Amino acid sequence: MNPLLDFSGLPRFDAVQPEHVTPAIRQLLDENRALIDRLIAPETAATWEAFVQPMLDAGERLSRAWGIVGHLHSVNDVPPWREAYNAMLPEVSSFYADLGQNLALFAKFKVLAAGTEFPGLSPARRRIIENDLRDFRLSGADLPDDRKPRFKEIQEELSALGAKFSENVLDATNAHAEWIEDEAGIEGLPADAKAAARAAAEKDGEFGKREGWKFTLHAPSYIPVLQFCDNRDLRARMYRAYATRASEFGPESWNNGPLIDRLLALRHEEAQMLGYASYAEVSLATKMADTPAQVAAFQRDMAAKARPFAERDVAELRQFARQELGMETLESWDLAWASEKLKQQRYSFSDDEVKQYFPEPKVLAGLFRVIEALFAVKLAPDTAPAWHPAVRFFRIERAGKLVGQFYLDLYARETKRGGAWMDEAITRRRVAGGVQTPAAYLNCNFPAPIGGKPATFSHDDVITLFHECGHGLHHLLTQVDELPVSGIHGVEWDAVELPSQFMENFCWEWDVLTGMTAHAETGAPLPRALYDKMVAAKNFQSGLQTLRQVEFGLFDLLLHSEFVPASGRSFMELLADVRREVAVLVPPEWNRFPNSFSHIFGGGYAAGYYSYKWAEVLSADAYEAFEEAAKTGGSTLDAATGERFWREILSVGGSRPALESFKAFRGREPQPDALLRHNGMAVAA
Repeated sequence: MNPLLDFSGLPRFDAVQPEHVTPAIRQLLDENRALIDRLIAPETAATWEAFVQPMLDAGERLSRAWGIVGHLHSVNDVPPWREAYNAMLPEVSSFYADLGQNLALFAKFKVLAAGTEFPGLSPARRRIIENDLRDFRLSGADLPDDRKPRFKEIQEELSALGAKFSENVLDATNAHAEWIEDEAGIEGLPADAKAAARAAAEKDGEFGKREGWKFTLHAPSYIPVLQFCDNRDLRARMYRAYATRASEFGPESWNNGPLIDRLLALRHEEAQMLGYASYAEVSLATKMADTPAQVAAFQRDMAAKARPFAERDVAELRQFARQELGMETLESWDLAWASEKLKQQRYSFSDDEVKQYFPEPKVLAGLFRVIEALFAVKLAPDTAPAWHPAVRFFRIERAGKLVGQFYLDLYARETKRGGAWMDEAITRRRVAGGVQTPAAYLNCNFPAPIGGKPATFSHDDVITLFHECGHGLHHLLTQVDELPVSGIHGVEWDAVELPSQFMENFCWEWDVLTGMTAHAETGAPLPRALYDKMVAAKNFQSGLQTLRQVEFGLFDLLLHSEFVPASGRSFMELLADVRREVAVLVPPEWNRFPNSFSHIFGGGYAAGYYSYKWAEVLSADAYEAFEEAAKTGGSTLDAATGERFWREILSVGGSRPALESFKAFRGREPQPDALLRHNGMAVAA
């Protein structure tokens, strides 16, 4: 049997090969098309069991198989898998475009929604049908027949362009390396970063390359250079290479500039065809926020509150650079390095010093203890075939019963796309034999172990790990048995980040950190004095960081709401306008940040990047409930509050509006006060 067609259990990563992709996906596409023909026939009743359920069952098989292919394209982007993925991407995109425009299906859903069965369906099933009706309209089902082929062409081309955008970023990232042959050229760099660079050089040395230290644009290599390395020329070269990835400054075949123009033009055309003024309005149709103007006002309000703090941050940094570092001018490649020096002077510690207290085994054990304490579950190692020897697999049990499983892929690789993300492998739903156990992929890009020693994580890495586990818990701890609203399915996009950002808060709690730290050399736990310095430094440059996120979010929003493609104005000119409005630090003119902004051009965040800050408001407010519990003499790891968070947020998935879930947990609508307090920015009087 083709392993992609085996749905009896977990994905068979030990057996699946690129040559399995085309026959499996084509078979599933054919099966789905044949089923749809039967479902739209007059003799098929417009009921849940006769009409909706069979379509969900067949659709899940296709999405599971294609999900495996997409996952391997992300974590093992070698030529055979890239070719296999891209070979079928147009056909898969075409199928879903056809599905969304199928008037007979749309009509049957409308009959079901207006029929006598609908009021008696469960709230989850009613929500699924309502979402489907909305999605049909967004997929062009209401378009005149003569315009549907063009709409379908747009969807297919958008899918291909998004995949190509991400591939170009990865290829451009992999293509650049800096070699240093004299150790004096890497002074200031932490020992583990030096060791990783030496190991990278030795690996290349096997193929006849020179000796020394090799630095790449992947985060575990790039970030330590920008933050710690005293070699200004190296920082400048690395920064320029990173900031101009996939742009006109490199090979034309990797230049994402024309792709961005094309993506924006197609999205604008799609919105116009659907009767919306902009693509931002299309995007917000499935989100908590109502209008682009509301989102813009939210971001500008955050910018106004953060700006005084950001201006103070910059003034302090420039004064420090002049007085202590002898630098009259700070360039973009100096900012992280000078900021690290200032932080060390002000708080008498460095990120590298903290990193030594977070060896991977202790971090994972501490993370698991938090999850177990909050949600009354048990986590344990499990076994399953994986796509790389470094991947681990775990199970989650509640009351002695298996409720979920997850793969953990922590380390950066050249064949793995950057960043960190959670994705679904299997979604919970009710099947003939009972309830299908969900499974998730948790992916990071942390530095791998070197020299037989466990990897050590920065505190930012730890926060990232907690963040992705929050997404995983949302998917794995659901109690909803209807797939389209189970776990993260059906959750408004700008609420998806609530559980993930909520989990980040525990990375700042003393009673959490004491149980997840042990010095890499001595085994000593994190000292209280160092923890106190970390907390004091928590909001170091928080104003700058907030403005940076607002800059990205506002650029994304305006790009998809006010920007007119092919008007003679470039997306870089729009970005310059946004920076003039909200930024206090402006990168060089040649910086091509949009060309690697994969969130909005290669991912699902178009006109939705604001969601991170929006969800921060929700998550900080939700976490305040745990802080309130701690004030009564308990701990932020309060089991009763955790049970309530699980019951009202995690377990319900997308079966009801996110705002209703939040109000059920907090007893009121969300308020920004907790976020501003957590970030050290008081509400303006």
